[in-house]
Amino acid sequence: MASSILIISSGAAFMTDALKTSLVKTGMNVTGAEPYVDSVEKQRETADIILFFAGEFVYKTSDILVYLKDICEADEKPLCVIGYEKELDVVRGVIPKHLIKHEFTRPFNVKILTAELGKLAEKNEEFKKGRHILLVDDDVTFLRMMQDWLAMKYRITSVKSGMQAITYIATHTPDLILLDYEMPITPGSQIMEMIRSEPNSARIPVIFLTGKDDRETVMKVMHLKPDGYLLKSMTHEEIVTAIDNFFETRKWKNIKL
Repeated sequence: MASSILIISSGAAFMTDALKTSLVKTGMNVTGAEPYVDSVEKQRETADIILFFAGEFVYKTSDILVYLKDICEADEKPLCVIGYEKELDVVRGVIPKHLIKHEFTRPFNVKILTAELGKLAEKNEEFKKGRHILLVDDDVTFLRMMQDWLAMKYRITSVKSGMQAITYIATHTPDLILLDYEMPITPGSQIMEMIRSEPNSARIPVIFLTGKDDRETVMKVMHLKPDGYLLKSMTHEEIVTAIDNFFETRKWKNIKL
C-alpha cells in the first residue's frame, strides 16, 4: 500500500503544488490541510507522514504546533518541517527534536525533498511492521535517553506514569513493556499486577527498569516474576543488546550480581 503524506500549508500554492505533483509521480498519496487544528484533524487518521510548511503564522499562534506535537506522539507519525531558519527555531521551541524526522530549510529543491520523503516513506513502512515497546518511567531525562537509544530499531511509545501506561494498553498492545520499578504514587510492582490481572494485557512481556543493583533489590524485583530486568546504569550497547536478545529468544539472560 502506498504511503499517504499530509501537507499542511498556508499560501505558497506554487511550491506545494509542485511538490505534490512530484510526490504523486513517485506513487505516494498526497492530501492537504490548512494550518488549523480542525483542518488537520479531518485528515489525521489517513496520514502516514506529516509535512508541515512553517510560515509567518507560527509567530502568532502555537496552537497548531502543540497539536502536531500531541498527534505525532499519540499516533507515532513521522513529522517533516519546511521553513526559513527563524520559523524552524519557533517550531523547535514547541516540538521536541525526536519527533521531527527531517527539517528542510527554504529555499528547497523539489527533487531532493521528494527523494528524502520517499526514503522516509520506505523506512516508515518497515517501522510500522517492527516491534513496539512501551517505555514507562517518571524520570523524563532517562525516558528521552532510552527513547533515543531504542528508536533506531523499535517503535517506542513513552509515558511518564504507571496509570498512563494502563490507559494506553487499554487500547494498544505493545510487544514489550519496559517498566520503572521505583515510581512515586503507583509503583511499578502495582502497575505490573494491574497489567497481569487484565486478560487483554496479561501476556504482554514486562521488563523492569531499576536504578538499584544490590542483590536485595534485584531479588524483590524478580520475586514479582517479570520477564526480566534492566539496570539503569547499563550502557547503551548493553541495553539494546539485552532487548535484541530477548526478542530473538524470548528468554532473559539474568545479570550476575
